[in-house]
Amino acid sequence: MKTKVLLLGALSATMGVGCSSYAKTEQKETKPNIIYIMSDDHAYQAISAYGHGLNQTPNIDRIANEGVVFTNSFVTNSICAPSRAVMLTGKFSHMNGQTDNVRRFDGSQQTYPKLLQQAGYQTALVGKWHLKSDPTGFDFWSVHYDQGDYYNPDFKEMGKRTHYEGYSPNIVCDNGLNWLDKRDISKPFALLLHFKAPHRNWMPDTTRLNMYEDINFPIPATYWDNYEGRTSAACEQEMSIYKDMMIEWDLKMEGEGSEKGHTNLMKKLARMKPEERKKWDEFYARIKADFKQKNLSGKKLAMWKYQRYMRDYLKVVDAVDYNVGRVLDYLENNGLAENTIIVYTSDQGFYLGEHGWFDKRFMYEQSLRTPLLMRYPAKVKGGQKVDGMVQNIDYAPTFLDYAGVAIPEDIQGESLKPILEGSAQKVRDAIFYQYFEYPGPHAVKRHFGIRTERYKLIHFYHDVDAWELYDLKADPEEMNNLYNNAKYKATVDELKTELIELRAKYRDTDSGNKRILEEDKIALKKRLAHQAKAQMQTQK
Repeated sequence: MKTKVLLLGALSATMGVGCSSYAKTEQKETKPNIIYIMSDDHAYQAISAYGHGLNQTPNIDRIANEGVVFTNSFVTNSICAPSRAVMLTGKFSHMNGQTDNVRRFDGSQQTYPKLLQQAGYQTALVGKWHLKSDPTGFDFWSVHYDQGDYYNPDFKEMGKRTHYEGYSPNIVCDNGLNWLDKRDISKPFALLLHFKAPHRNWMPDTTRLNMYEDINFPIPATYWDNYEGRTSAACEQEMSIYKDMMIEWDLKMEGEGSEKGHTNLMKKLARMKPEERKKWDEFYARIKADFKQKNLSGKKLAMWKYQRYMRDYLKVVDAVDYNVGRVLDYLENNGLAENTIIVYTSDQGFYLGEHGWFDKRFMYEQSLRTPLLMRYPAKVKGGQKVDGMVQNIDYAPTFLDYAGVAIPEDIQGESLKPILEGSAQKVRDAIFYQYFEYPGPHAVKRHFGIRTERYKLIHFYHDVDAWELYDLKADPEEMNNLYNNAKYKATVDELKTELIELRAKYRDTDSGNKRILEEDKIALKKRLAHQAKAQMQTQK
């Protein structure tokens, strides 16, 4: 095993050498460079540009201030591996084959990095991969094994195990900037920086342990949700902060949890260097002593777990934001900012206590919605907010469009170039969602659905047959299931018809059981017959 030690900031100290030559060379390029930054489980609520007030992310906000923030950005399947496959292929999970975290990604299929390579781009991937097969379509890749480790991690680098010392977000950034330093500056580049942070179990850098410790975060309005009126899916999930968040593994209370939680935490802590472990132990020993002294239970324990969760989660987010700043500074210092498309997003949204939950998976807003911020000074006006609905199937065609590469017909997303450059306000009127991983972790039922600007219709299937309807204008927290409300029958019928059309458009035949599919076909025939009749009457 090869070991590399990257000193944070060392790159920054040497970047000034040769900056003018970089700037002159880059100005000749006509195709834009692309830096795609994706974190793991970064809730839009935890980005200050979205205005929720939980924390400050000044560097991510720079992308928003100097570019575009999408306020209605969504995923197609809110779980790690499928979301990554969607981003690479521009296709829904049922089309690219990556429907859950268990399957192995088919790396032989078409991806946008391969198409960019063929068009003369240099491509690189650094950070979390989580698709089991080795990356393809990249001139250089260095990825975490599986979920990766926060401290002193091993990477699979061009097929070889390589050990790094340091904190994962810093290492990923270092490796990305190091590749930029060594690349062929005569060619445009596409760099994918994938942070494993802030994925569970939210292990902060020892330099950030004391952050947020004097803050009591407001409890979300839906934290005590009892799921009245919702289907069994909401009631039977296993992602409750109070019931399912592990006191030792998730909240670092060593010796207070299950054997499994203890074993998992000890494996992660064993990766620390002695000086790191000393700081960690000293900090959490104080937290643990206070926890034991309080002897909490019931509602007080639920509130304590929420505060600990939020503090550790946001400490990890801060490390991501810091490294986003390093990337932005690198671009500025090397004359690359003007002609580089830079994107910040997450592989999906995340619950920060809403409905009493952590994790993702559901089609409810905090899981479905993901942050998306884009900057391209050469072509895109800064300071914009876009309310039109976009999805992560749109990233691939957008990059190809800007690179001057023909968008293959089988890509299912839409280029966001018209929105970014002001010639359009939206690319769709509704989005389609699907989730397949059940039975599985967190016990979220299989479901699919449609979201329009105002309404959301969800169908839970497999071992259940249940529907939920939400009026997002009147009920943005999604507490009132209107599916069986007679006043909304016409709305349900209309949404079901639109859902049928979306499934046909995206060639989805796997989301529901045969009976539901047959009902869909009958409903579609009736609607088409009605439309034909109406058209004939209009012509008369």
